[in-house]
Order: sequence, then C-alpha cells, then structure tokens
Amino acid sequence: MVDMERTRLSHDARHLRLDTLVRLRWIAIAGQSVAVAGVRFGLGFHLPFGFCFLVIAASIWVNLILRIRYPASYRLRDNAATALLAFDILQLAALLYLTGGLTNPFSLLFLVPVLISAASLTPERTLGLGLLAVGAATLLVLAHRPLPWFPGQSLSLPFLYVTGIWTAILLGIVFTGIYAWRVAEEARQLAQALAATELVLAREQHLSQLDGLAAAAAHELGTPLATIALVAKELDHAMPQEGPIAEDLKLLREQVERCRTILTKLTSMDQDQAGFLETISLSQLVEEIVAPHRPLGLPIDVVCQGEGREPLARRSPGVVYGLSNILDNAADFARSRVTITAAWTPLEVSITISDDGPGYAPDILLRVGEPYVTTRNAAKRSELGEEFGGSGLGLGLFIAKTLLERSGAQLTLTNAVPPASGAVARIVWPRHAFDQGAAISPQGVSEAALEDEGKNSHMSE
Repeated sequence: MVDMERTRLSHDARHLRLDTLVRLRWIAIAGQSVAVAGVRFGLGFHLPFGFCFLVIAASIWVNLILRIRYPASYRLRDNAATALLAFDILQLAALLYLTGGLTNPFSLLFLVPVLISAASLTPERTLGLGLLAVGAATLLVLAHRPLPWFPGQSLSLPFLYVTGIWTAILLGIVFTGIYAWRVAEEARQLAQALAATELVLAREQHLSQLDGLAAAAAHELGTPLATIALVAKELDHAMPQEGPIAEDLKLLREQVERCRTILTKLTSMDQDQAGFLETISLSQLVEEIVAPHRPLGLPIDVVCQGEGREPLARRSPGVVYGLSNILDNAADFARSRVTITAAWTPLEVSITISDDGPGYAPDILLRVGEPYVTTRNAAKRSELGEEFGGSGLGLGLFIAKTLLERSGAQLTLTNAVPPASGAVARIVWPRHAFDQGAAISPQGVSEAALEDEGKNSHMSE
C-alpha cells in the first residue's frame, strides 16, 4: 500500500505544471525582445533584427498555442515537457547564432532549460537535454554570425577564450543540474515520506476508532443481553427439566454466557487487545510490542527498572507502531538475541532496543532515520546472504521516528560501543510527556458496562 502510494506520489510530483513553464517562457521572451531591441536601437549595433524577432516569434506562437489549448492547471507529461525544453534550447541556440554565438554574454542562458529539467524531470531526460545544450554550444563555437558591435568595427575574441566560455557552460550545466536535481529529489522524497506517514497514521487511527466503537457497542448490548439471560432463567424454572424445550433453553443460556464473555473482553480491553482509551504501564507497553515475536524463537531479553512509581501512559497506536517497527528492524538483523531495557526516573522515561547484529553501515549512520535511507542492507547481505538481506523503501525508521517524535519522544540511533556489535535505538520521553493523559480513567465505558451487567445479573438472581 505504501509502495503504491509512493509510486503514485513520485509520478505526480515530477510532472511539470504547464502554467509555470509558460510564465517562465514569457519572461524569457520579454528579456530576449528587450535585449535585441536595446542592442539595435539603444546601442545602434547592426544585427539581423528581422530574423531575431522571427526566432522570438516562434516561442510566442508556441506559448499562445499552449495557453489556448490547455488549462493553466494542466501538468505536462514527461515527453511533452522534454520536447518544450528542447525547443527552448534550440530557440536560444538559433538566437545566439544570429548574435555572435558563445561570444554573446547571454550564452549562459543555456543553463536555464537544464536547470528546469533537473528540478522537474528524471535524470535520464535531464542528461539528454544537457547533451543537447552542450552540442548546440559546440556548434556555436564553430559557426555563428559576428557579434553585434559598433558600426565599422568588429570584435573578434580569441578561440582559446571562446573555448573557455564553452567549458564554463559545460561545467555550469553539470554542476547546476546535479545540484538542482539533488535538492528537488530531497524535497520530493520528504513530501512522499510524510504522505506515507499520514497513511500509516490514518490506518492506525481507523483501528483505534474500531476499538472505541467495539467498547461502545458492548456497553449498549449489555442490557438487552442481561434481559435475555433473565427471561431464559425464568423459562428454565417454569418449563419441565426434561425434553427438547429444556435442551433448547440450556443451549440458549450457554450462548448468552458466551456472548457475555465476548462482551467482557471487548469492554475490558485486556493487554492482548489494548483499546484506544486504555492506560497501560511502561512494562505493559514493552510486553505488547514483544509478544508477537515470542513465537518466532528469537530470544528477546526484557529489563524494566527505575526509580519510584512505574510510569503510566495513554496507549497510543502511533507509539506502539513506532516501537514495533524498531523492534522488527532489530529482530531482522540480530544474530542471536535482542535486548530491550525500559527505565524511568522522576524526569524521563526511556526504552532502549539493541541487537547483536552487524549494526548500521558507516556511510549511512549519520543519515539513518531520513526518508528512503535503507538501513544496513549491505551489511545484512554480506552477513546472511542476499535471500535474507532484502531491500526496503527506507521508510520504516522514518515513519517510526516521526510517530515517536509526535508523542514527545526523542529517538537516537547509533551502533554499539566496541567490542560489542549491533545497532542501538534509544527512545527517551520527558516524564510529563509520557504520563500525559494517564490520569483519565480508560475504563469508564467498560466499568459502566460491567456495572450495568452486574446490576442486571443481580436482578435476575
């Protein structure tokens, strides 16, 4: 689900908005027109004025067609965006051919289409446009009309200097393109990861709402179920103790008791089925994330220790999901065991999850927890083989980090201090943030339901 959503978001994020490109091209058209008119009429330099404006008019026609044909909110497909940017490169090359080639100071504008492509299109398309721009610049070194200059004079720059301009354009395209692509890609990844986090939160919230609805339904069903039990008991006293009717009444009472047991589980929301409004202790929280791993056979050592009263907290699906994600990651990479240490003081509450696996690779240790940074895959493959190394989206720790930080915690991911090995995840809450909301009785609905059921049972007796 998250993978599909990421693909969709990535696909949509790379589509260049037509209105943005059209506006930029109008600015370029205005600049080109002012430059040509200023050189011809302001400075009095001779240049092929008519041909220059014919080239500029080609851009005007394309812009008008785009504006009339498509709405402003239309997003260009990759092929269309690439074709338009390629047209802009060729249009600029034609204009520079008429006005001095690379000796024209405006030849630096070759960088603009490549920069737009780097921010909006795939690296492959940006590379193609970059090669087109470099190719056009190379042709302009070899063939171009003279640079407009004062009447009766000509300005001829040395070939070595023109080659230097070509080199500067080449390096500018390379470095500017890479930088723009990297910045845009990081922004896209962050936006996609946050969207994936919202999906996880929405799913957890939906499950939590189901817990609340189940408790409310159990409370509402308690009274009619007690009435059915009362009527069944009275009929049992009134009817003969032998025969088909007696057997049916016995079956009815057994099913009523079964329904009561189910409703009691729904209303009590015990440790195995913790509900949305449940208050749990720190040790119960740790046990909840550890329980699914116990049947798998991996030893998980749990240590709970602290000063004073053990902290209580309102059960948060986001916190449970985040801690479970970190524990899953530790269990995947552990060689023989995982250790969980839960500790508390009057000032803070902490949970430390460590394993004895290979730990985080040095090249990603400083970036671990960022979106789409896949953790320890290389080390895992070398230790356990390709079959078990696997590959992921790199969103697990990012989502866990986001969910835990929303609860007020701070997550620190490091490697164990040598000679020990493995990864260490330490989650620390300020005590007041962890205890927040714990004073509210989580069993209000459940206790009311049980009280109603007890009263009805007393009446039936």
